[in-house]
Parts: sequence; C-alpha cells; structure tokens
Amino acid sequence: MPSSAAAAVVAAAAAWNAVTWAVYRLDKARAGRAGRRISERTLLAMAALGGTPGALIAVHAHRRRHKARKLGFVVPLWLMAAAHAALLAWIAWSRLGGATVV
Repeated sequence: MPSSAAAAVVAAAAAWNAVTWAVYRLDKARAGRAGRRISERTLLAMAALGGTPGALIAVHAHRRRHKARKLGFVVPLWLMAAAHAALLAWIAWSRLGGATVV
C-alpha cells in the first residue's frame, strides 16, 4: 500500500474510533439522565466494524467505567479486540513476506 493510501486508512480508522468512543460516552451520559439509550447491539457493531480501540477506551479508561462489569457485553468486545489484533498481525506478517521457520 502506498504511503498516502496507508495514511488515509490510518486517518479513517482514527476517525471511526473517535466516533465510536463518542457514541459510547453519549450512551453513558444518557444512562445518567435516564434518557433514550443506544442499544448494545449498535455499540458492539461499531466496535466490530473497526472501533474496538475506541470502545475499549470508553469502557475501561474513564472514571465511570461504562458497561465494564457486564460480562455479556465485555467478553464479546475483548474477543473482537483479539480478532482485530490477530488480523492486523497477519496483514503485517504477510506484507513483510512472511517469516521462514528454520
């Protein structure tokens, strides 16, 4: 991938993660005000579509840990993170020509 294309992919991923983080925080704000919530299905779909880092930051890195104790939500989120990490590792490995095992 040319460097300008790689930069565009990184920028798009960063933007999507920022949007995902913001939606998670919006849901948390609505929960505090007893407002209309964003469905867990939508939140997990945003993570599955590449927003896993933003979702994990929203869930775990703030004072008010949003959905961090809900295993039915957190386990799928961490499984997505592992799958995304494995995919990125495979892409990087294949772009480098693969490793030869001696």
